[in-house]
Amino acid sequence: MDEEIDAMPLKRSTWTEDAGASRAVALEVLRNGPLSRSEVARRLALSPGSLTRLSTPLIRAGLLREVGETSGGRVGRPSQLIDVVPNAQAFAGLKLRDDRVMGVITDLRAQVHKSAERPLTSQEPEAVADSIRDLVDELGAEWKHPTAIGIGLGGRLAAHRMVRSAAFLGWDDVPLAELVEQRTGLPTILENDVVAFTEYEHWFGAGRGLSRFAVVTLGAGIGYGLVANDAVVADEDHGIGLVGHWPLDPFGPVCSEGHRGCAKSILTEGAIVTALSGALGRPVTYEEAMDLGEAGEPAARRVLDDAGEGLGRLLAAIANLTMPECIVLGGEGVRLASVAREAVERGIAKDRDPRTRKLDLVIRSGSDTEWCRGAAVLAIQSFVLGARMAA
Repeated sequence: MDEEIDAMPLKRSTWTEDAGASRAVALEVLRNGPLSRSEVARRLALSPGSLTRLSTPLIRAGLLREVGETSGGRVGRPSQLIDVVPNAQAFAGLKLRDDRVMGVITDLRAQVHKSAERPLTSQEPEAVADSIRDLVDELGAEWKHPTAIGIGLGGRLAAHRMVRSAAFLGWDDVPLAELVEQRTGLPTILENDVVAFTEYEHWFGAGRGLSRFAVVTLGAGIGYGLVANDAVVADEDHGIGLVGHWPLDPFGPVCSEGHRGCAKSILTEGAIVTALSGALGRPVTYEEAMDLGEAGEPAARRVLDDAGEGLGRLLAAIANLTMPECIVLGGEGVRLASVAREAVERGIAKDRDPRTRKLDLVIRSGSDTEWCRGAAVLAIQSFVLGARMAA
């Protein structure tokens, strides 16, 4: 099967023909525009003449456009603003779970235009690839056909093409990118879902323009992403969930790997549900636990405050070790950070020197759309950089 799939060459279009200075101009405007010509020139250390020479072909090709003028608070002639044409391209971003595949279709700046999901009738790789094809077709029919596909999933991946292991699907060494490309004819890139989420925050979210920031996701597991020197720090070990083993409480519960009081045993949805269900003597869902905690129910309040303090200690450790300019909290279990915010702050204070600056915490909504939008950024990056999808 692998030989058949690899024998099907794909036309891998890219954003600009020039991989040098012209692309740098286009990328600067994509990530930070609209910008005045003078500001683009300043950021890239170009002369006004060089910027005009580089930007004019991009405008003629429809990649950039003039969108107005700004005085920038200065006296004299206003500066011309330039921006990308975001709706010129569409990208599909998908999040793969054990029972369904969710997706969005976005423009060039990862703004979501449509979203949809499909159940997985089987976890066999070919059946999952069929479901992905059907979802991409549905999304394309809703707005416009995508240029490329990005897929995020929890697991270990190789070369943005192969799923080395994904326990939630029972997969080992599955060539998912090739299977999807075979069915859709579209360039496809795979990445760990937390890395994809981090890439969105890096390019278009809270981390845009920052040299160093961190991401923590809460849900079935604990995810961690880091950007340093304006680049995401990632390798194949991302799929192991290493931060979930960070010790938080030497007297805490035991996780499935036998660690006592680690982040996984305290902060995951399953850990919180188990603790509160045991305290109340009846089963509860995660959202019910959050609701009870907000209402002040004593057992829920204790469980969530304990978890919140543990989260604070984890954030303090990340801040102490990596000194991020901000930390973004996301994932389907992120509501804990809001419901137990005072406990989170106590946990941070326990392990942070009082002379340090206050941590800048950005709490996302935890919606599935955020995961999918991150996957779309993978496809956007591959299209505009022309690197990850090189045949």
